[in-house]
Amino acid sequence: MKEGGDGFVRADQIDLKSLDEQLERHLSRAWTMEKKKDDERGGSGGGAREREEWEIDPSKLVIKGVIARGTFGTVHRGVYDGVDVAVKLLDWGEEGNRTEAEINSLRTAFSQEVSVWHKLDHPNVTKFIGATMGATGLNIQTENGHIGMPSNVCCVVVEYLPGGALKSYLIKNRRRKLAFKVVIQLALDMARGLSYLHSKKIVHRDVKTENMLLDKSRTVKIADFGVARVEAQNPNDMTGETGTLGYMAPEVLNGNPYNRKCDVYSFGICLWEIYCCDMPYPDLSFSEITSAVVRQNLRPEIPRCCPSSLANVMKRCWDANPDRRPEMDEVVAMLEAIDTSKGGGMIPIDEPQGCFSCFRKYRGP
Repeated sequence: MKEGGDGFVRADQIDLKSLDEQLERHLSRAWTMEKKKDDERGGSGGGAREREEWEIDPSKLVIKGVIARGTFGTVHRGVYDGVDVAVKLLDWGEEGNRTEAEINSLRTAFSQEVSVWHKLDHPNVTKFIGATMGATGLNIQTENGHIGMPSNVCCVVVEYLPGGALKSYLIKNRRRKLAFKVVIQLALDMARGLSYLHSKKIVHRDVKTENMLLDKSRTVKIADFGVARVEAQNPNDMTGETGTLGYMAPEVLNGNPYNRKCDVYSFGICLWEIYCCDMPYPDLSFSEITSAVVRQNLRPEIPRCCPSSLANVMKRCWDANPDRRPEMDEVVAMLEAIDTSKGGGMIPIDEPQGCFSCFRKYRGP
């Protein structure tokens, strides 16, 4: 499908800093077989494949140390054309059995994802630099010389963000909490990024703090853009559970039609998480969360010390009725209007030791 009209492109489930391994498994078969097809076409006079505009020039890429290792590849620090980047090298075997239709669909989905992402430009969206998919003779320069890559290796390059995931930052501050002005700053970064995506007709569908990265100045950047495609104008065509439990809107959990307002719901949960530096529903199982959110209107408990201005944003965002949730640009305006000069976080100005009245041993809903 192509982008256009009033439809929304939707994106989910690939964090390019730590790419979803399940999708990697699926794509491996597609790229390997497509490479074979390309070789066959080339051998019979088919000519060279036209270069996609998002494809990188491997000669400009310098690989440095490993940041992380996964089942199907490694994430490296690197430099691409003089810019600090994160580089994921994905190397798969011949695992998985897929029909030719599934293979074509997966390749098309990946190509559409990167073609959408490379057009995005916003200070609160992680910059996608480029990718290669099974390039013939991929030869990457490293600090120790050159290494030749197997033809089925995929190389994904994004801007390097040294602050790591927002979720990790919140976990580090779980005991001492965050100053109110920091809470609002982080929330505004996230809200502005989502507002931008919605203005570009993109529905994220997996908004969570784990998919938000921090740069060296603690600016939040959305880092997850998965399989992107146009949202049908008929909302009944946009169904199915997509996202992460605890952040998923009731209509998504229930398998009902949904739109960009599912992102607004997820943002409301993230806003609570940023304020509390805690996890929503820590004492419930996945099945209990699904049932309680949909049937009992369960939401995280807002601390008593939370200013009504911020609590109101949370409640409006996670309203059970998507039509009553605000648009993300309205959320930005509400957050910008909040006065942080007198505090209001879980670290009150006159109580540096913390707002103990808001803490209890029992952290369930």
